[in-house]
Amino acid sequence: MSIALTESAAKRIQSQLTKRGKGYGLRIGVKKSGCSGYAYVLDYADAPGADDEVFDAHGAKVVVAKEHLSFLNGLTLDFQRDGLNEAFKFRNPNVTGECGCGESFAV
Repeated sequence: MSIALTESAAKRIQSQLTKRGKGYGLRIGVKKSGCSGYAYVLDYADAPGADDEVFDAHGAKVVVAKEHLSFLNGLTLDFQRDGLNEAFKFRNPNVTGECGCGESFAV
């Protein structure tokens, strides 16, 4: 099982945790949502739990609940800026389809 971070994503995670003043890493998960089935969920992680896996890259940590790993295995998380827009981008090899608005995906 693996989750990869680009250097840009790692820097963004670190800067957000610094701005927040605390935190262990970024928690990534999925929830049932949208017209395609699932959506990504991002939150701060103050500490990993017993049922979490931790992935470390470029000095930043990503925490994923074991129950979500089958949806996220092989994921590369990137952070991109385009003009005034900035966002995390998900490159997930498990995705078999996405909705037209890009808010949900199928596995």
